[in-house]
Amino acid sequence: MREAEESAFARGITAEALMEQAGAGIARVVTKFFPRAGRCIVFAGKGHNGGDALVAAGHLGRAGWNIDLRLAFPEEECADLTRKKLQSLRDAPDPRRADGTLTGSPDHTVILDGLLGLGAKELLREPIRSSAREINRLRREEGAFVVAVDIPTGLNGDSGETDPEDCVLADFTVTIGFAKHGLIVDSALDIVGRLEVVSLPDLLAGESAANESLATASSLQALLRRRKFSSYKNQFGRIGILAGSEGMTGAAMMTTEGALRAGAGLIELFVPRELYPLMAAAAPSEAMVRPFRALKELIEQKIDVWAVGPGLGTDRASDVLKLIDQVKQPMVIDASALDILSVKTDVLKRSPGPRLLTPHPGEMQRLFDAGKMSRAGTARNFCEQFPVTLLLKGSRTVVAERSRPLSYNSSGNPGMATGGMGDVLTGVCAGLIGRGLSLYDAARIGAWACGRAAEIAIFGGDQSEESLLPRDVLANLGKSFNELRTPIV
Repeated sequence: MREAEESAFARGITAEALMEQAGAGIARVVTKFFPRAGRCIVFAGKGHNGGDALVAAGHLGRAGWNIDLRLAFPEEECADLTRKKLQSLRDAPDPRRADGTLTGSPDHTVILDGLLGLGAKELLREPIRSSAREINRLRREEGAFVVAVDIPTGLNGDSGETDPEDCVLADFTVTIGFAKHGLIVDSALDIVGRLEVVSLPDLLAGESAANESLATASSLQALLRRRKFSSYKNQFGRIGILAGSEGMTGAAMMTTEGALRAGAGLIELFVPRELYPLMAAAAPSEAMVRPFRALKELIEQKIDVWAVGPGLGTDRASDVLKLIDQVKQPMVIDASALDILSVKTDVLKRSPGPRLLTPHPGEMQRLFDAGKMSRAGTARNFCEQFPVTLLLKGSRTVVAERSRPLSYNSSGNPGMATGGMGDVLTGVCAGLIGRGLSLYDAARIGAWACGRAAEIAIFGGDQSEESLLPRDVLANLGKSFNELRTPIV
């Protein structure tokens, strides 16, 4: 980010131009998650980070938001450009109707944390400390949502270290230009919240040398190509799903619908013969349900991509291992299949086809004893030992593959912490692979699309973190994919 700014200034681009772009992007992110105008409290420091927040507030004010400004320092101590944006905000029309009432809805409050920017260290001093403490109080006691500008105040953008007492807890962090390393370390997850990047057109593009990347709508957009008008189903993959068992039929249904919603051409759900009547009655009508007597029957099936494991149970463990060991087609391995695999991970070293593993943290621990490694270290080390693609689920899902940048997902929310979300993701990834995407790209898009669908269900629909269900993610995948083609930010 620092190098990009220096290069932009050398080309004659002004700090004010970058500030205007940053502020406009921040405002777009706020309205993306809060489409109805409300109250916006702006905590502004004296530097350019405060200026970015003031520009964003100006855009929100013009959109009908009620702006409440709180300067941390006397105005005369602020940077010249920040004072200029402060005056512009004051000169803006009052957002009141003719009857004197505010245009902004009073039912939600958003705080812009524009106190400190990239150059700040984590140890806070007054008056910033008191302002950070007040932000946290408003979030805790009054239910305000906190949007950090670039980095949450009190967090070091390079290391992820934080002020031990009063670091701002953000619900959203809108970082400018590029994601900073300190925002994606494990210890920063609950401080940073949902991470969004505002790209600045006047900064140098490209991070080709990076060994880490953040998966966003903008960075993934080019991977999801529109279909040719002459397209037909056989071009988008025949997906074989081996999932479900007695008492766990729902996992198979969610995996199947996930693959369907991701654009798979044909779906074949393979089930034990004794469960066929039940599964055939419950399955989506668009899927074919195929009974089998023994798993060895599946090895020679004409399938393009396999999804194996959700709700499968471990009764046929040895046969599942043979399937993983012998099937030549790409395979997404999840849930019960991961537990089976954890007993004999060396199978992965000789599998004849590409494998995408999608463990949650508990499954990952059974697969690989990483000790006290970070999630990033765990993912990297696992992929160095095994020639697979790994999607390590959780907040800021990690996708890893040998010789590829470690990718962190940016979308999603705590409402996804419920059973069945991983089954949907397995199906979505399999469907994307069937469309011709690499396992690495399918994993990144799949994680982003499911996370964004969950956000849409809450912020654009009528669900909450408590009420969100996998079916809500399935219902909003279409909007998620459409947004991926035309990203808002």
